Amino acid sequence: MNKKDIANIRKQFKLDNYRMNIREIFNVYVKKESGEIYHQVCRPFQMLEQETQELFLANFKKILTGHLDAKLFELKFKRDVDYSTQTILFEGMQAESEDWQDDMLEIVGKMFAYAAYEFDTVVTFIRGEYRKPTKKRNLESEEGGDDEVYANSFILCSLNKTDQPKKALLFDYIEKEFKPSQGVDPIINLDSPMSGFLFPAFNDNAADANHILYCAGKVNQPDFTFIEKVLDCEDIITAQEDKDCFDFILKEVIGDEVDSTVISNVYEEIDRVVLESAEKEEDEIPTLDQRDIERILTVSGVENVEPAKVEHAFKAVVEDEKHEFKASSLIPKTIKISTKVADVTINPKDMKYVKYITYEGKRCLLLEVDEEVVVEGFRLEAKSM
Repeated sequence: MNKKDIANIRKQFKLDNYRMNIREIFNVYVKKESGEIYHQVCRPFQMLEQETQELFLANFKKILTGHLDAKLFELKFKRDVDYSTQTILFEGMQAESEDWQDDMLEIVGKMFAYAAYEFDTVVTFIRGEYRKPTKKRNLESEEGGDDEVYANSFILCSLNKTDQPKKALLFDYIEKEFKPSQGVDPIINLDSPMSGFLFPAFNDNAADANHILYCAGKVNQPDFTFIEKVLDCEDIITAQEDKDCFDFILKEVIGDEVDSTVISNVYEEIDRVVLESAEKEEDEIPTLDQRDIERILTVSGVENVEPAKVEHAFKAVVEDEKHEFKASSLIPKTIKISTKVADVTINPKDMKYVKYITYEGKRCLLLEVDEEVVVEGFRLEAKSM
């Protein structure tokens, strides 16, 4: 799934939306440490109170929010797994209500067979149908729109922790007195899901039952046990891991010292690849293989870039020498330059304006600017070197 596919589904999670028909919601309350099911209940989603619906819809959106390969991951199911999660989910989408609940309980069992929590948890499943027009409505001919739609069934899961109610001081309007709150019921934390998933994945408006969209609880911290043992999916590489491997390859080829202009050129060239792909509206995320990196380093001004040198760097860092890096994962949002005097944060493409020089016997960081510099309301006085 790409960002556009995910965004299209996420924005449909709103009240009374005929394009997102959530048929049932199944909540399973699981006790801490033991993993025993304390309570379970399945209801038609529309039977919930409106305020409750809104809380759950906001929670479901969070399962579909985040950057790909950092918070969200499209996973591929393993093959030849007996009664795999893929099979359970596929059957669950088409099963009768009671059978569907049994299928989801199978997944809950797998979740807590490999994890124990210090707090009670609530696992929520919904199943429904997502519809999207095949083409936009033509206002003149009045054709398109909902005349013809893509319609796909889905199951979404959200795993949430429970918090104990905080002690608070209340004001009783009837008795006109202050008193401590008496709340003892656990609070389901729907604001920060621990994890979740959407099955199947959707690519170019078509359902892909061989893949699932997984949401990690924290950025670049997927639960690998959950991925392997619960979802029965293949291993993944996070965007941060991809970036770290790329940085190691650069150091192997370039060395420990590098001119700031070269760094800037490298990121500009990678950014150009990403922008060209976006302009062509390509669905596939652009990737960089060994030859691409060799070319990027050469045009960026790195000296003595030889195929054998790049190949050796690949073999030293990644197990698969045919590994392809996702270009969008390699460009940091900002680069932080840390010194004892100050920390400077700068756009990667602007590194060419930063120079590390020796002036009057002192090491200095030179930042080229084309405007006046204002500090605390004062314009700094310009001096010639």
